[in-house]
Amino acid sequence: MVLIHIKHNDESQFLCESTLSTSVDDLVNNVVTIYNGRLKIDRICCEMSELANYGTMYPPEIMGLTEEQVEELKLVDTWGNKCIPSGGFGENKDPIGRRNGKQPRKEMQDILNNTAKEAKDLITKNLVAQNQCLTMKIIQEALNLLKGAVTIVYPMKLPPHDVIRMEFENIEDLSGTQAAKDVIDATAAKIWFCGKEMYRDGKTVGDYIGKIENCKVIMKISKPGQGAPGREPVMNEEQRKQIMLHAYRKQEEMKKLMADDDDSYLNSKWADSGNLKRSFHGMDKISWRPGK
Repeated sequence: MVLIHIKHNDESQFLCESTLSTSVDDLVNNVVTIYNGRLKIDRICCEMSELANYGTMYPPEIMGLTEEQVEELKLVDTWGNKCIPSGGFGENKDPIGRRNGKQPRKEMQDILNNTAKEAKDLITKNLVAQNQCLTMKIIQEALNLLKGAVTIVYPMKLPPHDVIRMEFENIEDLSGTQAAKDVIDATAAKIWFCGKEMYRDGKTVGDYIGKIENCKVIMKISKPGQGAPGREPVMNEEQRKQIMLHAYRKQEEMKKLMADDDDSYLNSKWADSGNLKRSFHGMDKISWRPGK
């Protein structure tokens, strides 16, 4: 089994497993699916925090309007009146006017927030340091956790225009958002190994990394038009710090040696060139001071 460390823009993303016989096309599709799955979970978790604070989303025709404008236009949030959180709600006005301000009770907020944290822990980038692989099974498990928490708090489901429900149903519209720039199109994505593109023309993973099955390699994914990613540094940050620390210590030692030009040691007994001769003649303990 080949262990692959996936990076994007030189930033670690996750670990995944493959085989030498896996086609490059299948590898790219699997990697991009996991990558985009992580982004989806991050988006949902972010919106669940907003859901816990401010309730469900206003319909598009009301979103962003002031209360006076809503009354003047005689608009009604019918879905907001239907989708009431379990246990009731309190009023907490959304400062940006996206949500209706019907905040779930504390215990329901905890369910949403704690589940979001649990889902994030399942897909965290720290799994790379822990040498744990990320799979679509784990991505789906995290999505199921989030769906379950939302269903507990809103058993009647969220409004169809709420972005959380749209994410669960895979009909989200990301156009015009930063999230749209982060998502990678699986049909056009590229994957790189050792600074070379792995072409999706029927070749396998083994055609690029060699014939050793049990190994760990680093691969990078990119969007079309981004060009070849930078090569991996010869040493990691920790190794570079250790080398710099060693060089600094050597430099300080040389400074001390250069500064230590004291020749007082010449008066020491061990530095006296005539000491051996006097010892043979029994004159090494003779004192010339009076009275001695």
